[in-house]
Amino acid sequence: MIKNTPAGLEKKTVLVTGGARRIGASIARECHGAGARVFVHYRNSELQAQQLTKELNAIRADSAVAIQADLQDSLAPANLAEKVRDLGGRLDVLVNNASDFFATPFGSVSQDDWDRLITSNLRAPFFLSQAVLPLLKESGGLILNILDIHADKPLAGHPVYCVAKAGLSMLTRSLALDLAPEVRVNGIAPGAILWPAQGLSAEQKDAVLAQTPMGRTGDAGDIASLAVFLATRAGYITGQVIAVDGGRSLF
Repeated sequence: MIKNTPAGLEKKTVLVTGGARRIGASIARECHGAGARVFVHYRNSELQAQQLTKELNAIRADSAVAIQADLQDSLAPANLAEKVRDLGGRLDVLVNNASDFFATPFGSVSQDDWDRLITSNLRAPFFLSQAVLPLLKESGGLILNILDIHADKPLAGHPVYCVAKAGLSMLTRSLALDLAPEVRVNGIAPGAILWPAQGLSAEQKDAVLAQTPMGRTGDAGDIASLAVFLATRAGYITGQVIAVDGGRSLF
């Protein structure tokens, strides 16, 4: 039996999907700071991915690689796993962070809306996890899924996104059961950490914070530090989804 024991991420490798921007970039930086070699996956954010890997490689040579893949493509998970194998042959942590987010008011949802949201938030994490499983079994590694408190708490006007994240929550628990003891699987469910890229009005932001006991937004670093904790100091934790939401899920 492989026993996960507390340690840093020195000599270990982490793949972060959607790792070029926002929460993904913060996770990549935090894992790198803990000693990991980091694969920064991106779809369209090539400039940000190259800037991030340049920054990390300036700190420690050959410690970060940018990898492009469009996870909407059904072949992408297998191809991405093959690139990871070719670039080092080791993987200790897979962070399924890449996600599409947009409103889909019921009654006007297209097949394309459904496919984009279900693929990025559920299908891609499923098949990428499956594709890298041999590497994770070999290292006694971790799958870490980035969810959303709206996997359990519906967000008005976003039924497809909520369904996809709810599926990812169940995937987290199902894989934790199926892959133990070789591989642990956990999730992090952010609340108001970063406002959506599409932007919210001042009134919408106030409404969110009014339902947040801490009375403020969190920080991407709150997610990243928990990710490193789960990867390094939590060898007996699996099948859990931890909310980082300032208490909002209490309501």
